[in-house]
Amino acid sequence: MRANNNLSRAAVAPALSVPPFSAANSISLSAALGDQLSRLYALVQNSTHVFGSPLGPLTHEGRNYQLPRFVYFGPHTSEESVRLAFLGSFDSRDLRPTLALLHLVEGLALEPSIGQSLHLAFYPLIDLLGHLRAVQDRSLRSVAWTYPAPPEINLLAQDAKHRAYHGFVRIETAPADEVITLRLRGPHINTDEIEFISSEETDPYPVRFESWPDQQVREGPLSLGDDLLFRPFEFTLRVPANWPLENYSEAVSSILKRFIVRYRSFLAYGQHL
Repeated sequence: MRANNNLSRAAVAPALSVPPFSAANSISLSAALGDQLSRLYALVQNSTHVFGSPLGPLTHEGRNYQLPRFVYFGPHTSEESVRLAFLGSFDSRDLRPTLALLHLVEGLALEPSIGQSLHLAFYPLIDLLGHLRAVQDRSLRSVAWTYPAPPEINLLAQDAKHRAYHGFVRIETAPADEVITLRLRGPHINTDEIEFISSEETDPYPVRFESWPDQQVREGPLSLGDDLLFRPFEFTLRVPANWPLENYSEAVSSILKRFIVRYRSFLAYGQHL
């Protein structure tokens, strides 16, 4: 399969700072999170493919917490199925990635055939302790996953080593003056063997495609390096900060559903060969 011509090589850019929502907007998103979680838990109770399965315990200052997690087992999933992890808000002051990821999970529960033969895990709220006000003013987006790390990251790193995910998909908020950005990094991008996504899957959204050269990674799940059974890829979807929540969530859900279908088709094509 030819390399994705839409993925333009880009030098590693410095982390971009996105201003958090105002206090009023944060309260509004927190209320939306409670409503959406209640609706989703009620929905998955009757699902044979999507399950609420919190990860834990997460211990902080003598108290135990559970990191929200939903797992999806597509039709025909087996022990050998490809496993992908989807990561939401790394900064609890911005819950838009969390809400967008929950919207995607809800869509999978309603239409489970999308991810046939795939095992997907969704972690909508990474900065759990920040959301619960157990710690203050931090962002986990650029934290290394090697020990020692913040409690949520330590827990995720243990899970990544155990589950051996083939890829990680991150949802982030970009500065308001940007377009949607799709960024790929990992061992696959220097070969002509894979085409994760193209402009056909992102229509009608204006999108900038980036790929980072394969190199040593010092932050995020790929920083685990040799601690993993094999080298996964990391796919980041960044949505501008000034988009209304409804548009933000719909863009994330639409693009990632198409990504899942394309990735599933790619695997089927490889197995056929």
